[in-house]
Amino acid sequence: MQRPPLEVADIFRDFGPAWLEANRGHVSHAQLKVMDAILACRTAALGGYVARCENEECGHTVIAFCSCRNRHCPKCQGSQALAWMEKRKAELLQVPYFHIVFTLPTEIGAIAYQNKAEIYGLLFKAASETMLTIAGDPKHLGAKIGITAVLHTWGSAMTHHPHVHMIVTGGGISPDALRWIASRPHYLVPVEVLSALFRGRMLSMLIDAHAGGRLKFFGNYEHLADSNAFRAYLGPLWTTDWFVYVKRPFAGPEQVLAYLSRYTHRVAISNSRLISADASGVTFKYKDYRIEGPDRYTTMTLEPGEFIRRFLMHVLPKGFHRIRHYGLLANGRTKRAEKLARARQLIAAAPQLAPQHQQPPHTGTCEDTTLPQHLDHPCPLCRCRMAIIEVFAAGCRPRHRPSTPALIMGINSS
Repeated sequence: MQRPPLEVADIFRDFGPAWLEANRGHVSHAQLKVMDAILACRTAALGGYVARCENEECGHTVIAFCSCRNRHCPKCQGSQALAWMEKRKAELLQVPYFHIVFTLPTEIGAIAYQNKAEIYGLLFKAASETMLTIAGDPKHLGAKIGITAVLHTWGSAMTHHPHVHMIVTGGGISPDALRWIASRPHYLVPVEVLSALFRGRMLSMLIDAHAGGRLKFFGNYEHLADSNAFRAYLGPLWTTDWFVYVKRPFAGPEQVLAYLSRYTHRVAISNSRLISADASGVTFKYKDYRIEGPDRYTTMTLEPGEFIRRFLMHVLPKGFHRIRHYGLLANGRTKRAEKLARARQLIAAAPQLAPQHQQPPHTGTCEDTTLPQHLDHPCPLCRCRMAIIEVFAAGCRPRHRPSTPALIMGINSS
């Protein structure tokens, strides 16, 4: 697997020390750990193994360095997305799925950065309760739906832009659990109702969190520690339209998995978007959502320190779950597997409401962290098996060398 010409790790390596020195005392331990992990990922610092083609006439040799598996690392998310996708296959229902996005207004996003765990958690809670309440209302769908929700905290330019992506079943189980209620083909619930309820729930939760002393304020927002000032700050938001976006349903479960796996393991910026980096700036591909058409795809250049700052502002609090499941997919008193089994029974009883789609083919997983005796892919030159001939520990260099420097791969480490 050929290394991209430029990686986030290169930017950290070249410009990170100066940025850290300039921001001494203002970089969190979590952010430092992310930098260290990305710098070490797929290098000798984490160890790895050497594999050689079993065809003696070929003898092609590659080095595979271990991956850091940090959830913020651009190099690790592809393999982890495949592993996650394999686990989700068994949970798919043969029904349409909708993609819904709940976005926090800029005013709340600003204070969310100073209260990540609390406000990101409230965003999940407000969005999921809104979705379950409206879908469960007999005036709308009148059913218990299934939701997978994923938190993103960034926009295309890596600015702070907290929002939740939801993949929602196009239908659900009736309150008496006796039938499957399907949504209309291209309509789930009204967006304006979702927006209004989401706004009310989120603002009420914020006021309660403030009253409970769970919010902290610094710098330009320090005055919001006063309850009257905080209510006044939120006041205008009660009458503004909050952005909730509903896309048409996917063509089938296969598309749901492919789409969702990209969202669940996306990071603030991928290495593939990087174009160049030097002392004058880091240039990367950027999508300007304010522009319609092909002109929205352009480039942006940031001073190296600003690029690092923007990347690290999206490091999540330790232990914070950015993927959550609700409704039919939640594990409560009734286990997820039991609810899904019941849903399948009900869907089978109404086949006209749930067109069948074939499951996607098995694509393999990178979750197994034990070192195999053979690689799961053949030699790129002669297609024979690749055998492991050496394992080297973290911090050590392998005795063998690859046939070509371009063929240095990465593996998942524990």
